[in-house]
Amino acid sequence: MRKVLIVVDMLNDFCNKKGVLATSLITNKVYAEPIIPVVKKAVDFFRADSEPIIWLVDAHKEDDKEFDRFPKHAVKGTWGSQIIEELNPATIEGSVFEDIIEKTRYSGFYGTNLEAKLEQRKPEEVIVVGVCTNICVMDTIGGLANRDYKVTILKDGVADFDPEAHWYAMERIEKLYGAKVV
Repeated sequence: MRKVLIVVDMLNDFCNKKGVLATSLITNKVYAEPIIPVVKKAVDFFRADSEPIIWLVDAHKEDDKEFDRFPKHAVKGTWGSQIIEELNPATIEGSVFEDIIEKTRYSGFYGTNLEAKLEQRKPEEVIVVGVCTNICVMDTIGGLANRDYKVTILKDGVADFDPEAHWYAMERIEKLYGAKVV
């Protein structure tokens, strides 16, 4: 079965303790920390099998309108916009199996070539991991559902700074979008 792994916003600003949006609203700890080993395992598995990985990464301009709603984060070319070291981003360069798609909105489809990349790869299933569950992960999965892709989300491979919103999003992703949660 042809599969594609989509990794959403596993960036320093979301996943590193020094990141602007890395702290949970409840625990004041790095909310993404527990999912990093799960995401790494998925990435390593896809790399070992030469299966495609699509990295969706925030790449905002300095004056992005999103900063009216969130603190300035993941500005293109900054440390905060880089994929975390634990996922060995150096191996992406030159890989025919890995694509980095920069995005400026919540959905990985908005203003990007994600749809074309998926059409090129022709997956029978799309596996999704990353952050934030109730924002970029959910909006991207909604786009996948609207395009009739079979979607699986790794429940231990997604996280959100707002735990309540995380669980709401997981329920919506499963019930409304029909994603399989494993």
